[in-house]
Amino acid sequence: MAYYIAPKFDGIREGNRIIWETAGELVYIEPYGNDAIRFRSSKSLYIDENLNWTLLETKEAENVRIVMDEDKARLYNGRIMAQITGDGTVTYFNTETMDILLEESWIDGRVHTAPLRRAREYRVTSGNQFRISLYFKASQGEHFYGMGQDANDCFDLKGSTVDLLQKNGKCTIPYTYSSKGYGFIWNNPAIGRAEFVNNHTLWHAQCAKQIDYIIISGKTPEDINYRFTEITGRAPMIPEWATGFWQSKLRYETQEELLEVAREYKRRNLPISVIVIDYFHWTMQGDWKFDPIRWPDPKKMVEELEEMGIKLMVSVWPTIDTRSENYELMKRKNYIIRAEKGVDVVFMLFGPLTYVDTTHPEAQKYFWSRVKNNYYKYGIKTFWLDEAEPEMRPYDYDNIRMYLGNGEEVSNLYCVGYAKAFYDGMIAEGEEVCNLVRCAWLGSQRYGVVLWSGDIASTFESLRKQLKAGLNVSLCGVPWWTTDIGGFINGDPEDEEFRELIVRWFPFGVFCPVLRLHGFRLPYPVRDILNPDGYCGSGGPNEVWSFGETAYNIIVKFMRIRERLRPYIMKQMETASKNGTPVMRPLFYDFPEDSRVYDIGDEYMFGPDLLVAPVVEKGIEQRKVYLPAGASWTNAYTGEEVKGGVELEVSARLEEIPLFYRDGARLPIFEDIK
Repeated sequence: MAYYIAPKFDGIREGNRIIWETAGELVYIEPYGNDAIRFRSSKSLYIDENLNWTLLETKEAENVRIVMDEDKARLYNGRIMAQITGDGTVTYFNTETMDILLEESWIDGRVHTAPLRRAREYRVTSGNQFRISLYFKASQGEHFYGMGQDANDCFDLKGSTVDLLQKNGKCTIPYTYSSKGYGFIWNNPAIGRAEFVNNHTLWHAQCAKQIDYIIISGKTPEDINYRFTEITGRAPMIPEWATGFWQSKLRYETQEELLEVAREYKRRNLPISVIVIDYFHWTMQGDWKFDPIRWPDPKKMVEELEEMGIKLMVSVWPTIDTRSENYELMKRKNYIIRAEKGVDVVFMLFGPLTYVDTTHPEAQKYFWSRVKNNYYKYGIKTFWLDEAEPEMRPYDYDNIRMYLGNGEEVSNLYCVGYAKAFYDGMIAEGEEVCNLVRCAWLGSQRYGVVLWSGDIASTFESLRKQLKAGLNVSLCGVPWWTTDIGGFINGDPEDEEFRELIVRWFPFGVFCPVLRLHGFRLPYPVRDILNPDGYCGSGGPNEVWSFGETAYNIIVKFMRIRERLRPYIMKQMETASKNGTPVMRPLFYDFPEDSRVYDIGDEYMFGPDLLVAPVVEKGIEQRKVYLPAGASWTNAYTGEEVKGGVELEVSARLEEIPLFYRDGARLPIFEDIK
C-alpha cells in the first residue's frame, strides 16, 4: 500500500482572500474585521457571498498578511492565523504564541482506498443543498461555553451534544467561547447539532448550501466578546423603566382585574415598573386586538397605569387561526408559514393555527401594521413576543416553507425576523424599544429584546438549570435576560416547598439583568385546548403577597434592594450597549487566569463589582462560595474581607443570598432596608 503524500498547494490569492479548489469543493478564507477569520466552502463550486444571514459588515481588517508557499498558504490577521495545506486541511493559530487554536480532523492517511472520514463532509439533499458535517480535533482540557440558552444542567459544554434548533425553553445561538482563547460563530440557521465530545468537535447542518463560520482570537474573554459583538451587534441602551420590577401571571382576565392589582401595589407602596397582559386577551388568534367585553377601554387603562408610573406590556402571538379576519389576505400574499405537504397547520391551540412568516419582509410590515392599529394607538409601547421559535406540534421542520427557504434550512432565524418586525415599526414611530421574547439567534440583541428562558418547571432543579443557562447565554451577545421567577409550571402558592423556592428564586431575579415575576400557578382551570370554542382561563394568584407573610417580607426587602441597584445596573447596561460586555457573566470572564473558575457554574459576576452565589438547593442555610484569585473580597453582610483564591462556607439563610464586593467596592444594598 502506498502512503499518503501531501500535494502541493495550488490555491490563489484574490485581494485578502485565499481561494482553494479541488475536485468537488471550493474554499474561501479571508479576514472578517480585526483578529477574526471567515471560512466558507461548498461542494456546488459556488460560494453565495450574499448569504450573510444576520452578520454585520465589519471594518476592513488593519493587520492582514498572506504568505503563499509551495505546500501551504497562511493568512495572518492580528492575533489569528489560518493555514491551509495542499490537501485542503485548515488549522488556526494564535499568532502571539503560535499555539494551535483549532485544527480540522481528517481521518484519512491512505491512498487507493476509500477515505475513512474527511473533515468536511457533504451529502446532497437536493440541487445545491447538502447535509453537511464539519469535524475538528478534540483538545484535552478545553472548555466550551455559550450556544444559547439550554436547560441541560451543563455549564461547561465539553462532553455535550447541543441540538441546533429552537423550542420552548431551548434557545440556540450557535456561538461558543473556548478556554483555549477563541470564539467560534457557526453562521448557519439550519437545523443541526454541535458535538463537543472527547473524540472530536462537530458542527452539522441538515440542509445548507455551504459551510460558513468565523473564528475569533483574543487575549481575554472580554477581547473575544468585543469582536463577537462587533460582528453580530450589540443591544441598544435599555430604558430605565425596564430595570425595575415586572409583575405578570397567567393571566389577568379583565381590565379591572389588572388595574386592581396595579392599584394594590401602589397602596402597599411597593416598587413596580411593568404589568403584563398575557395571551388570549384577544378576539381571535391572528386578529391582534383586545376582546372588547373584557378589555372595554384600553386607552383609559393605559392612562391610569401611566399615572401610577407603570408601563403596560401586552403579549402578542404570531399565531393565525384560519377564522381570523387577517387570514385570507395573509394567505393570499404568502405572509404565513406554509406546509410543504398537507394543510397549512403547524399547531393546535383552541383551533388550527399557522404563523406569520417573519422571514418575509412584507409580512413583518403587515404584522406591525395590525399591532400598531390595535395596540400602539392606545399608548402601548412594549410587547411580549411569545411563541417565537415558532412552537410546532410535531416539530417537522422539513415540512414547513418560509420565505427564505425550507424549515430545515432557515427556521432558526424565525425569532430574529419576529423581533425585527416590532423593532423597525417602533423605531419608525420614534420609540425606544424593549420587548420580551422567548427565543433568540445571532444578532437578536440588536433589536431591543429581553430574552426569557421559557415555560420552565417550578422546582429547585429547574432553578439550578436556569442559572447555568443564563451564564451561557450571557456569552452569546444577549445582555437583557430574565426567567419566570418561581418557574412557570406547577407552583402552588399555598405549598411550603414552593414558598421556599420562590423566596430563593426572587433574590436571584433581583441580581439578573431584568427582574420579572411570572407563572401559571395552581389551582389550574379546567380547559380543553383542542376545543376551537374553548375559553382560556387563568391560574392562581402570583403577586408578591400571594405566598404567605414570611415570603412577602423577604421578597419586599429584595424588591427595595433592587431599587437601590438600578443606577448600578443602568451603568452596566450602558457598558453592554457600547462594547458588548454582559451584565451577568461567568467568573472566568473577569478572572481568566484562575483555572478553578472554569468549572463553577453556580456563581457569577453581576457587573465588575459584585459576586453573586444564589442558593439553588432546598432546605440549606449555608453554602460554599469560591472567591477568585486576583482580587480581594468583602462579604456584603458581615464586612469581612478575604483575599481571593479561597473557598469559604458562608451563611445562606432563607432571607440571604451570598454576595461579595470586589476590591473594596461598596454598593448601597442593605443600608436601612427593613
